[in-house]
Amino acid sequence: MLRAITLGLLLAAGTAFADEAQIRKVVEARLGVKVEGVQPGPLGLYEVRFRSSGGMRIVYTDANATHIFLGKIYETQNERDVTEERLRKLNAIKFDALPLEQAVKIQRGNGKRVMAMFSDPYCPACKSFERTLQEVDDITIYVFMFPVIRPELAEQSKAVWCSPDRAKAWLDVALRGKPPAAKPACANPVEKNLELGRSLGVNSTPTLVLGNGERVTGALSKADLTDLLDAKP
Repeated sequence: MLRAITLGLLLAAGTAFADEAQIRKVVEARLGVKVEGVQPGPLGLYEVRFRSSGGMRIVYTDANATHIFLGKIYETQNERDVTEERLRKLNAIKFDALPLEQAVKIQRGNGKRVMAMFSDPYCPACKSFERTLQEVDDITIYVFMFPVIRPELAEQSKAVWCSPDRAKAWLDVALRGKPPAAKPACANPVEKNLELGRSLGVNSTPTLVLGNGERVTGALSKADLTDLLDAKP
């Protein structure tokens, strides 16, 4: 009996290995990517991971890779974007490793909740998100100025850094469209921030890094942001 069970386990392991090899082969051939990992995913599918310029990405396949599923899996009962939750973990960044000295620090209330943000003052979604952030208390925000939409106006981000009150200068330009009065004549981290963002695969703004390292893109609602900030590790 023990021998039969052992043989069955070996056969199952061999089948799983063969499936993974087939999945890797098909996905790499069809999508032109280098698969970094395959593991069981939701709904009996296989999660297939590969890296792109924007970080880790996921597709799903069946056990034999006869079908490739592109897109997200959404759990309607609990209103969860299962794929997005997984991607946040896969693309997590060590928050403590971020060079926070290169960021504009904005604190409200006790500042207990923390997040970093790559933001462009001329990004419409960023401006919308800045309005949302005005409604969130007890938070510390580290803004990595990331002027990519209108590079010719990067001098304004540099001028923010040269301002006596960087937090106010940032909010004036990003929220109110008011350019800084200071001249961009001081040493500033804007070019370093651009290099940092590219090295981390930041390709859209706003891109947020939560205190637990999870990365989120886009202008979140107050409710969604609060849920993420208050989530237990």
